[in-house]
Amino acid sequence: MHTLNYLSGYEPKIQDQVSGLLNDNKLKEFLLKRYPKAHEVRTDKALYDYTMSIKNQYLRKSNPLSKILFDDKISLSHQALGLHSFVSRVQGSKTKAKHEIRISSRLKIMPEPFLRMLVVHELAHLKEKDHNKAFYQLCCHMQGDYHQMEFHLRLLLTQIDHYSNPYVE
Repeated sequence: MHTLNYLSGYEPKIQDQVSGLLNDNKLKEFLLKRYPKAHEVRTDKALYDYTMSIKNQYLRKSNPLSKILFDDKISLSHQALGLHSFVSRVQGSKTKAKHEIRISSRLKIMPEPFLRMLVVHELAHLKEKDHNKAFYQLCCHMQGDYHQMEFHLRLLLTQIDHYSNPYVE
């Protein structure tokens, strides 16, 4: 039986199905059939442009972002795939607040719908700090299949945990 860290909140029936796919070495096949190729967003500049296009479409009036980048320090083992930071700095008599989005660089090579889901998740934190109902409603507004993409990303992370990333040659 495989340890399914990324699927621990799902019902046993689903975990059993995923374990079966892992045992039969078919999870990779499922992912590649559904999502045949990885996105082309590989640099921080490309990630910035990608993120800003989504932000400008859905959250034009939200707080500005000062940094958007891939981060080598974000570990997948802590189930953190991306981070939204609200950084306050004192400069003279003023406090300056900056919002930053960081995506784990280990996820540079994955299908575009998963990258979009992560970016949407982090952008939603500009409006909603907590993972509450309003937060997930905003995520679904920006990406209608948000929950399905989150589940499939968890499948990819499970595949990576047990074997390898199917999108890395």
